[in-house]
Amino acid sequence: MHDAIERYWRELVGAMEAMPLSLLSRAVDTLLDCHARGGTVFAVGNGGSAATASHFACDLAKGTLAQGVPAFRVVALTDNVPLLTAWANDTSYDRVFAAQLAALVRAGDALVAISASGNSPNVLASAQVARQAGATVIALTGQSGGALRDLADLTIRVPSPSIEQVEDAHLMIAHSLCVTLRGHLASRAPRRATSAAALPRLGRRRRPITIVERAEPPLLAGEIEPPVEAVGG
Repeated sequence: MHDAIERYWRELVGAMEAMPLSLLSRAVDTLLDCHARGGTVFAVGNGGSAATASHFACDLAKGTLAQGVPAFRVVALTDNVPLLTAWANDTSYDRVFAAQLAALVRAGDALVAISASGNSPNVLASAQVARQAGATVIALTGQSGGALRDLADLTIRVPSPSIEQVEDAHLMIAHSLCVTLRGHLASRAPRRATSAAALPRLGRRRRPITIVERAEPPLLAGEIEPPVEAVGG
């Protein structure tokens, strides 16, 4: 068992070393262009790739935040389970992403389509809808790229025959994109200058209020002090 585990990790390292990093840089540029236009990034995938799509959407929406810079507009088409099942039941599972996307996508948006095989019918259908709307398609696929390769503007293929390692790499790609985007957006964040004018103005200091308990007036001559009531009688 140890040998099998070691072999898996060695193969994964080999796939990482062969990754086309220049294509990842192009993906960053594409997402930045979408962000600059105020477009929306959509993410789709099935099975493990559905989890990666949702994870990527979470990281892109929150993990790239920079003060003073607009946040990414992100939608994971894998997250609305009632809507997914409704489209699957009323039409077919092939339409679960495309039907959602058709109502939302606009020119200038981007679709991140994740498929290890590159041949998932519902992912292909969503890519077709995105292209028809004038959105950019970024594909994360496996070694061959499948049919998705011909529908994407940018295809990042993981050079491994193992589906598990392809899915591992897709998550690493997503993380590397988000970390890079966060650094870029942070560098564009406006810097706040600290000066005397920027400091809050202090109002007039109020005099402290002293509360003095008023003493009872002294007894006059001839007055008798009232008796103290006995306790416990």
